[in-house]
Amino acid sequence: MSMLTPPGMGGKKYRVTGDRYPRMRRPRHRRRIVLTAAAGVCALGLAGWGTLQLIDVFGGSSGRAQAAEKSTDAKQKCKATAPARPAAAKPPAPSAITVNVLNATPRGGLAKQTADELKKRGFDIGEVGNAPAAYDKKVKNNGVLLGPSGADGALKVLATQLAGTRQETDNRKGHSVDLIIGDTFKDLTKAKDAEKALHALAHPPRPEPAGC
Repeated sequence: MSMLTPPGMGGKKYRVTGDRYPRMRRPRHRRRIVLTAAAGVCALGLAGWGTLQLIDVFGGSSGRAQAAEKSTDAKQKCKATAPARPAAAKPPAPSAITVNVLNATPRGGLAKQTADELKKRGFDIGEVGNAPAAYDKKVKNNGVLLGPSGADGALKVLATQLAGTRQETDNRKGHSVDLIIGDTFKDLTKAKDAEKALHALAHPPRPEPAGC
């Protein structure tokens, strides 16, 4: 009996049978492996997305800049080759317009008061008095601007001095125009605002050539 034989075994020999043996390595952690793989896939996805964003930023900005440059070049070529549109006729100066100030309301003194203010603003004053029967007490808005056919420029200049008016033409001889004061009239446009309107009328935006 060997010294390694436990007491009471009687020296009997035992034989290990079968094909399974105890394994000494640690069991695999499948969950950890799956999580690690998923994290790697996410990291690769984020890296790819970031690369695409950078390409879009730098490449897109460059493309937009090139498109804008081409558009500017095309407009410049168009303006250089296309025939220019005729410029609008320059409106007459207030000093070249004779205004008749007529009162179509029952309120007295409006015609003279308005005529004095228009004279201060550079207009030439003609007749001052009451409106004719065709307009007397029949103008329900601020006023009527009345002039001969072809006096559009003069009427537009006069319209800068009083908002809320309507423009009409008749068959009169001469170049004078009428300002017929209506029921809702209170005062002329403020001098500063009228001056700005006159400047805008005399300096309209430059028209682009036809076809551009």
